[in-house]
Order: sequence, then C-alpha cells, then structure tokens
Amino acid sequence: MGKIPTGKTITYINGTWHDGNPMIVGPRHHAMWLASVVFDGARAFNGYAPDLDRHCARAVNSARLLGMDVPITAGEIEELAWEGIRRFPRGTHLYICPMFYAEEGFVMPEPDSTRFVLSIYETPVPEPVGFSACKSSYRRPARDMAPTEAKASCLYPNVARIGREAGEKGFDTAVVMDPVGNVAEFAHTNLFMVKDGVVHTPAINGTFLNGITRQRVIKLLRGDGVEVVERSIDFDELLDADEIFSTANYAKVQPCTKIEDKELAPGPLFKRAYDLYFDWAKGTGP
Repeated sequence: MGKIPTGKTITYINGTWHDGNPMIVGPRHHAMWLASVVFDGARAFNGYAPDLDRHCARAVNSARLLGMDVPITAGEIEELAWEGIRRFPRGTHLYICPMFYAEEGFVMPEPDSTRFVLSIYETPVPEPVGFSACKSSYRRPARDMAPTEAKASCLYPNVARIGREAGEKGFDTAVVMDPVGNVAEFAHTNLFMVKDGVVHTPAINGTFLNGITRQRVIKLLRGDGVEVVERSIDFDELLDADEIFSTANYAKVQPCTKIEDKELAPGPLFKRAYDLYFDWAKGTGP
C-alpha cells in the first residue's frame, strides 16, 4: 500500500489538458477542509480499457451520493478518457482517475460548485506475484455510519490505518471485518476464497463497495461453469481455505500467498479467474 510507480501524467480540467499535477484546490475550498471528494479508477493496457463505461458511471453516482451536482455525463467522461489514452503510446499501462469535488459550502457542499477533473497516468498492472494478509483490528463502517456506497476519499483514512497496521505486523495487507464481525474484504480489494472447488466471496451488505472487477470476475467464473457463492464468511474459514485471491481495479486479480501463519499457493481457480479476466479484457478496445 505504499507509493505506486508512476510515469507521465496528464490532467483534464476546465476544458483543457495539462501535463502533470495542476494546483487546483485552495485551503478555503470545501474539498480541502470538509472532504467533498469522490473519484473512481479505471485501467487501460495494451489498447484495452476494461469496464471503462461502468467506472465513469460510478464516479457520477458517487458525486451525487455526496450531494454534488454533476456537470458532465458518464458518456462524456468515457469519451474524454479515450482522448487521453490516445495521448500515450499504444499499449501503455495507464490508471484513469475521474474525480469530482466541491469548491464551496459549509459542512454540506454547495452542489453547483462541483468541479470535474480527469487524471491519466502511467503505472504498470502488477504481476500476480502474490501478497500476505493478516486480520485487521479495524472494521468497515456500516452504511448508516459513512457514505459506503460512494467511492469517497473520506473513507480512505480508515483504509490507510488498516494498511499501516498490517505493515507493522510484517504483512502486505489485512482482512477487514464488517460491523457485525464477518469478513468484508481486504484493506482495499475484494476477497475470494476457494474450498473444495467452490468459490466463496462476502455478500454485499452495504459496508464495502461491490467492486466492478469483482462483479466481472464473478460473471466470468459462473459463465465458465464455476460455482460462486456470495454469503457471510467467518475469518476462521479463511485459515482453512484451499485458495484465496483478490480483485480490484488497480491490480486486477491477485493471489494471496499467506494468511496469518498459513502459506498458500496460487491455485487453479485463481489462475482460471485471472485468465478469464484478461482474455475477456482483450475485447474492450475502442
């Protein structure tokens, strides 16, 4: 969860593309001091952009959930994203980050002060080398405690302390519980476990995002004849799992190779999910 490797960055704001990271927010802006910021993250690699339309739509929905008026449609964001993608050499691995923030308001943002920004920057999709995870002492908030249905920046300090705690214990990330003590997800990625040839994943209950890559992998596995069960999962079940893997936009599909003291090997259903996803992604070009 440390600094991610990045190269060239371009940013679209107020109708113009800029190189790098333009200075656009001041200390009096609502986003700076009262956290009215939402974002989304899509990927482009090898000329493909998996589920780009859905990531753009989720960014718009997240802004509305935080009380902002959206000055651009999801379709227009997608068109701008492809325009930006074409400014890089074909095949470059990119992160695509549409963002909305409010400039004015007190406590509640003034809806009509909403601004849109789109950043696109070079960063490789990580190789599936595996990661370690422990159990976090922190939990995800319930939907009546925080705007959990939005991809809101205000939720990420909790993610950061989860990651910091895991790092202090010598792990890459952590498994986070929901408010009633069931498994929610990893610190910032959705969680899957395999037992006796069946894939299990926590049921969506409003405490964590139903990830777009999560939804895609479930659909692909089921379409390939794999049984996928969405249900409540106890942490101790993970210690008895045959395989564990994660899904997310940034790293896509990754194997968990250690849970607490238990070593795990990347298994056949992880590999199946990985291959199915990247084979499907090849059909997502312009």
